[in-house]
Amino acid sequence: MHKTISSATAIGCIAIFLWGVLALLSKLAGDFPPFQLLALCFSIAFVFMCFKWMVYGQSIRALAKQPMLAWIIGCGGLFFYHASYFLALAHAPVLEVSLIAYLWPLLIVLFSALLPNQKLYFKHILGALISLFGCWILLGGAQSNFNGDYLTGYLYAAACSIIWASYSVSSRLVAKVPTDAVGLFCGVCAVLGWICHFAFESTYLPQQNSQWLAVLGLGLGPLGLAFFAWDFGIKKGNIQLLGVLSYATPLISTMLLIVFTDITATAGIYIACSAIVLGALTASINWRGCGRVIKTRTQRLYKC
Repeated sequence: MHKTISSATAIGCIAIFLWGVLALLSKLAGDFPPFQLLALCFSIAFVFMCFKWMVYGQSIRALAKQPMLAWIIGCGGLFFYHASYFLALAHAPVLEVSLIAYLWPLLIVLFSALLPNQKLYFKHILGALISLFGCWILLGGAQSNFNGDYLTGYLYAAACSIIWASYSVSSRLVAKVPTDAVGLFCGVCAVLGWICHFAFESTYLPQQNSQWLAVLGLGLGPLGLAFFAWDFGIKKGNIQLLGVLSYATPLISTMLLIVFTDITATAGIYIACSAIVLGALTASINWRGCGRVIKTRTQRLYKC
C-alpha cells in the first residue's frame, strides 16, 4: 500500500513539473485570446485521448457511464478554474492575481482534513506556510501593490484558488472513476471554451509555426497530460504532500524563464527557491516526535 501511494504521489509530481512549463509555453504561444487558447488546448487533449482509446480498443460509451458527481467535479473544476483565472487576469495585474491564486496548494492541505481517513499533520501546515512565503517572495513580495480598484480581479483569483483546491480534494470522493474519464471532461471543457470564444472573442490566427507548436505543447503537456497525472496522484497518492510540493510550480516556471528568456536571477529568487524547497522538506520528512496529528472528522489526536 505504501509503495502504491508513493508511486501515485510521484506521478502527481509530473503534473507539478508540467505546470511549471505553462508560463514559458504560454509566452511562446503569443497573442491567443484566453478562451480560444483554452479551447484549443482542451481539444488537443481530447483528440489525443480519443486516439489512445482507439488504439487500445476502449469503449468511450462505457467510459462515459460515470456518476453525475464525477462529471460535475471534473468538468466544473477544470473549466471554472481556468475561466476564473483568465477573468482575474483581465481585471487585475498578473502579479497580484498570481499571489492570490497560489493559495490553492495551502487550501488543498487544509481541505484534505475534511476527507475520511485522512491525517493532517502539523508538519504539512508548517511546510505549506514556509513554501507559501517563498512563493510570495518569488512573485514579488512587498513589491506587490494591492489596489481596491482591482477588487473584481482579486475576487476572481480567490475563486480560482478555492475552485482548484476543492476540485483536487473532492476528486477523492470519486476515486473509483478511472483517470481516462478526464479525457471526456476535457472534451466538455473544449466545447464550453469554444462557445465562450465565439461569444466574447475574435479569432486569432498566428503567422509563425512556433506559436502553433507552443499550443500543441500546451495541449499535450500543462493542459493535457498534467490533468491525468494530477487526477491519478490526488486519488491514489499523498494529497497533503502533493499540495505542498505544488509550490514548486512557480519555482520551475521562474527557472525556465530565466534560462530561455531575458529574465535575470536575483537574490530574492534564490531566497524564494530556498524557502520553497525547505517547505517541501518540512512536509515530506518523517519527523520523529514532531507533535500530534491535527484532529479530523474521523481521526483522534495521536502522536506522529
